[in-house]
Amino acid sequence: MKYKKIKPYKELEPYIHFYWELRGNEVERQWERVFPDGCAGIVMNLGDSCLTDNGSTNMEFGKTYVVGAMTSFKDSLIDKDTHLIGVCLKPATFSNFYSYTSQNELTNDTVEFEKSNSFNLDKTIENPFNYFDHFYSERIITKFNQLQKVIGDIHFTNGQMSIYELSRRHFITTRQLERNFKKFIGLSPKEYSNIIRFQNALNIIKNSSENRSLLDIAFECGYYDHSHLNYEIKRNTGLSPSQL
Repeated sequence: MKYKKIKPYKELEPYIHFYWELRGNEVERQWERVFPDGCAGIVMNLGDSCLTDNGSTNMEFGKTYVVGAMTSFKDSLIDKDTHLIGVCLKPATFSNFYSYTSQNELTNDTVEFEKSNSFNLDKTIENPFNYFDHFYSERIITKFNQLQKVIGDIHFTNGQMSIYELSRRHFITTRQLERNFKKFIGLSPKEYSNIIRFQNALNIIKNSSENRSLLDIAFECGYYDHSHLNYEIKRNTGLSPSQL
């Protein structure tokens, strides 16, 4: 399997993490697993039909799909003729480009886009990343992201700030914060914070020396103990820490 990431045009960086392309290059099929990161995305299939959402959704050639934020891992079946290309949006920026339903209706789902929102197949095949830059530069609805500062605090504390403290800092009720997160991200603020905390723990585990204990990492990342961290890793990845 070949996978690459490309940065967007500089003016799009506040809204888009990266563009990406995946091609199968193996004789045998393989299931590819992705972990939740709190982001929505757009994907177009340029190859053979591809099963995703743990086998429940079939993405067809030439069609564009929106992928909602995830609360757990997701498997896609990558074959030798798989060719996917897509956009990873930053959290809560979907509405900067699309007038669409509340994001909580897309959580853990992959939905085919209507033609008006879909990528042009010929232009995507010809020069995909240049086309994406033009596509998104021309369709910015608003440059404002009302959750940007809240999200910034969540990331700065690696998901360890309480929802009450987030609400207090940003002069908003916890109920309104909950509504805004469900609308613009598709997750509750607690779910989003838990994902950022898990991602931080995952990064530490992958980059730590072998003699660092899981209990040590658990305490650093705000978990009660190593069992709590074990549970969160299993829930988000389907794997044990030793399998990461």
